[in-house]
Amino acid sequence: MAELLINTIDDFDYQGKTVILRVDINSPLDPETKKIVNENRIDKSVPTLQGLLNKGAKVAILAHQGDTLDYHDLVPLAEHADKLSAKLTRKIAYIDDVAGPAAQAAVRALKPGEAVLLGNLRYLTEEVSTFERDVKLQPQDMQSCYLIRQLAPLADYYVNDAFAAAHRNAPSMVGFAEVLPTAGGRQLIQEVKALHDIMENPKRPAVFVLGGLKISDAFGMMRQVLENGSADQILTGGVTGIVMQMARGVCFGSKQGEFLRERSLDAFLQPARDFLGKYEDRFINPVDFAYERRGLRVECTTSELPIDDVLFLDIGSKTIRQYESAIDKAGTIFVNGPMGAYENPLFTKGTQAVWNAIANSPGFSVVGGGDSVNAAASLVPDAKNRFDYICTAGGALVRFLSGTELPLIKALQRAYRRV
Repeated sequence: MAELLINTIDDFDYQGKTVILRVDINSPLDPETKKIVNENRIDKSVPTLQGLLNKGAKVAILAHQGDTLDYHDLVPLAEHADKLSAKLTRKIAYIDDVAGPAAQAAVRALKPGEAVLLGNLRYLTEEVSTFERDVKLQPQDMQSCYLIRQLAPLADYYVNDAFAAAHRNAPSMVGFAEVLPTAGGRQLIQEVKALHDIMENPKRPAVFVLGGLKISDAFGMMRQVLENGSADQILTGGVTGIVMQMARGVCFGSKQGEFLRERSLDAFLQPARDFLGKYEDRFINPVDFAYERRGLRVECTTSELPIDDVLFLDIGSKTIRQYESAIDKAGTIFVNGPMGAYENPLFTKGTQAVWNAIANSPGFSVVGGGDSVNAAASLVPDAKNRFDYICTAGGALVRFLSGTELPLIKALQRAYRRV
């Protein structure tokens, strides 16, 4: 992509050269067995790794799983290596050492066309989110970091294919690009291109489906796509849909109101009013909602509200029909955030119907964000072949579509200018 000014993996000769490849294969795990339950990110990492190995590279793979904020997912990467080996039909070695003497020896021992996955990056203090938050190193200051000091001297090139972590200012993401010739991987380039096309040149009408509980993400995207004209329609769901209707004066009841206040989500009421004041004709908000009563799903319209003792956990049937109609007419559909608590069988209906409408739509469809991707995998048969693009990113995607400059993209562009 000329607009990005990023080297691709086709810009260098890797024959017999050692490449540090940063991927994002951080995957959902079964809480009991700690086994991988969704392989989307692993699947997306294969083309770049395959391309490098076919070019005769010796590849040292860096990746993470879990973090201080989700310690329950902080596990070794042995299963990830097994999954990669099966998908590539060649052995991807694994060593449970990130950058110490054993890891360095494994990298030095590589032959052309071989790869080793090194230990979980989150084992290093420099690679956890709390270190990034508290220390705030600049990329040019990361040459003294343990990871860079230990591994950069062993490598000829650095390739980053981890767009899902592009918002992270960590040594593994931006430090190597300061000292090695650097390229973006195939998945990263595809991911940025898909999102760039949504923002800059979407097929019309462009419909954004925004839901979920983390409404700061939805509101950040709303502002950008409304102000720059990328969105022709925004369909809201989840807590985002509830807040938009509250901004219109709908009272849901005491329990729903308390839920929002306890999480400070009522702070989004004024921004919602501002959006509706400027762009009301671009919004389609839910007209009915579902709640639980004595173990059953019950639906009600906004005219039947308030109901004081319930939480509203899905959109209703009338809203589903409206959304299906809008999606069927769309030229581009971007979805981030489910329509409700789809993990609960009582409240699967809205997300399942909307996701399948998107999968069936003739428009160009992009699914982004962890919950959205997981919902697609669980609710849409053959999901990976029925959506045009499934993004690996969550936080990076939100920031990209919100117009925020990403540390990884800046690092790759600096490296491009140095070549």
